[in-house]
Amino acid sequence: MGFDGKLLDGIVFFTQVVNSGSFTKAALLSGHSTSYISKEVSKLEERLGVRLLNRTTRSISLTPEGSMYYQQCEQLVEDANAAQNMLAGHQVEPQGRLRISCPVSYGLSKIRPILAKFMQRYPKVQVELDLNDRKVDLVADGWDLLIRASMKMEDSTLVSRKIEQAYSVTVAAPSYLSKHGTPSCPTELPAHATMSYSNLKQPNIWHYQLTDGRGVDVTVNNRLLTNSPEMELALCLAGEGITRVPSFNLTDELQTGKLVPLFTELPKQEIGVYVIYPSRKHMSSKVRHFIDFMFSELAQPN
Repeated sequence: MGFDGKLLDGIVFFTQVVNSGSFTKAALLSGHSTSYISKEVSKLEERLGVRLLNRTTRSISLTPEGSMYYQQCEQLVEDANAAQNMLAGHQVEPQGRLRISCPVSYGLSKIRPILAKFMQRYPKVQVELDLNDRKVDLVADGWDLLIRASMKMEDSTLVSRKIEQAYSVTVAAPSYLSKHGTPSCPTELPAHATMSYSNLKQPNIWHYQLTDGRGVDVTVNNRLLTNSPEMELALCLAGEGITRVPSFNLTDELQTGKLVPLFTELPKQEIGVYVIYPSRKHMSSKVRHFIDFMFSELAQPN
């Protein structure tokens, strides 16, 4: 690709218009006229050959192409500001939009209190938190970082750091066990009503390690298959069947006796919780500060 001296022209104005929500506000912030800002964005669209913004007399909105382009441009502008601040000898304060994707249960139980403190400490960061349990593409979907739980991380060019070590626990309510009996080993599970998390690769196959070191895969008969860990846990508490959940999904259910752990004599099946991001090089200030803050908070005693 040849040299393009106009490659970055208009990008700062474009991001300012999106962030401020109007050409008029962007003009006031930049010290230019509204017509000048509008012409610069129009020239950018003409050079790219796509419309970035839908304009009406009262509002603007991003086109689908504009939305994808904006995510990349915002990072470019932030990186440029960070580089300029470093050259000036300034401490780079985290700012800009921080996009995080996190599992629902882990987000509510662990990330929520951390996020509240982080937002208070760094008021210039706007957080976009998506709580979901589906598989997402960090780069293609424009996330700054992902938080995911897995027994084994897949090989990837992405950076992954373990946040904490959890484990898988098989549980049932006392009411279910009193009515249907307590299985003494995993191979008895097919005779019971079970409930599984549907986002797993094989939700009907539960793997265990026996005391002699052998592994066993048990094909269960799921009475419920759901993508909601909260629903899975709620129905288990209601005595509708046996389920298997990560330990971080539980609060005081085992201590209070609301749920009974099964097969406690077997080795624990470990589940790692990881933060995943593109690269340690050129990491933006907002991402670096959030990761450091998260590890610092999780290391604090409860």
